[in-house]
Amino acid sequence: MKKLYISADIEGVCGIVDWAETEIAEAQGAYFRAQMTREVQAACEAAAAAGVEEIFVKDAHGSGRSIDPSALPRNARLMRAWTRDPFSMMAGIDPGYGAAMLIGYHSGAGSDGNPLAHTMNTDNVRLLVNGLEASEFLLNAYTAASFGVPVVLVSGDRKLCEHAASIDPRIATVAVSEGFGNASVSINPALAVERIKDAAAAVLRAGAFAPFALPKRFDVTIEFRHHFRAYRGSFYPGAVRSSTLAVSYSCSEWMDALKFLFFVL
Repeated sequence: MKKLYISADIEGVCGIVDWAETEIAEAQGAYFRAQMTREVQAACEAAAAAGVEEIFVKDAHGSGRSIDPSALPRNARLMRAWTRDPFSMMAGIDPGYGAAMLIGYHSGAGSDGNPLAHTMNTDNVRLLVNGLEASEFLLNAYTAASFGVPVVLVSGDRKLCEHAASIDPRIATVAVSEGFGNASVSINPALAVERIKDAAAAVLRAGAFAPFALPKRFDVTIEFRHHFRAYRGSFYPGAVRSSTLAVSYSCSEWMDALKFLFFVL
């Protein structure tokens, strides 16, 4: 495989449990940015050892400035900050990538798998796609599949990993933590790095990747915390205010669903 795409978040890295730990301006956030970097580095090193010629990493948390560029191998390129287009956490992906990996991902809004569970932002309490509670994994796996790129590895909290495996059992998963109420139990951070590296190496050795088939239609519903967000979203062309707190949209192309989410969510 010549090219590998990696999207990385922070709320699913080993040990993280509080919103302050995700902030670039918070002192305690420095440790978790370093752990996020180590976990991404592990996947990159496995890819480089497997002969992947080009690795593209999207820093997909917060300001997009959490990963230490100097820790990545020479054949890795890093996208920092945001393109401000509908591809969001998958910015830069194209059909030329042989596979994608999602590192540091977390359970979605409406889930109890992670104290920091959310989908894209905290303004919504639940996002549904064809009746499924949608995590950022689901949205981004659909985006990858729309380019013909399979997601082959996901790391994060246990419930997110179970969710990913239920969508596509071929996806390798590495659970580094498990949520219990507003707490989380994590494995040793060095062990998390080791397991991500081993899983990435095993997946790349196996090869023969294929994306899952996208649904023929997308029925998307966003349930907001505040009624005025649903009111505002209902003015998006084709959207319907389906309840006091919700706005819905239906389409046959995933790109149209992404545009709706980009402008309304």
